[in-house]
Amino acid sequence: MNDLMRYAADLEGVAGRRLPPVEKWNPEYCGELDLTIRADGTWIYQGTPIGRERLVRLFSTVLRREGEQYFLVTPVEKLKITVEDAPFTAVLIREEGDGEDSKLVFTTNVGDEVTAGLDHALSWRNRPGGGAPYIHVRAGLDALLSRSVMFDLVSLGERRLVGQTEKFGVTSGGVYFPLANVSDIFSDASI
Repeated sequence: MNDLMRYAADLEGVAGRRLPPVEKWNPEYCGELDLTIRADGTWIYQGTPIGRERLVRLFSTVLRREGEQYFLVTPVEKLKITVEDAPFTAVLIREEGDGEDSKLVFTTNVGDEVTAGLDHALSWRNRPGGGAPYIHVRAGLDALLSRSVMFDLVSLGERRLVGQTEKFGVTSGGVYFPLANVSDIFSDASI
């Protein structure tokens, strides 16, 4: 943890920084860190929410997923953490452009902006308490769409025939993302 904190201190306040190349680092595994990212996007360290938003944003830049496990990594340290659902939460959505040129841009709770498209797919997943939409942020890391963002997304949705099944989804960057079967959403598909 000392190397991670030193690394964070070195990066804090650096304007215009790019994401560190965590996928290229192969540090030694140093054990588990008592850090949990809750399903609501809250970062908890040793039972207490991390109150410094800048520190959470900074730690999010050194987050890496390997299979179903998550780690905070530096060039010399790799610490396993717990992620209850997705590591990020999409808290804002905006639509840019019109028609087929429209793009849906999502902002996460850690300040990342991603535009839904080929590299940032939208998907619908089953989870405890019901299904929910997600967007791929980077390198296997996804964001759960907050409830308000999900409602905004649904208001932009449309029905389309995909194969033999009528789907409900959204279009962004020229890509249609089917999120659900219309028959699963509406009890009367003629609505």
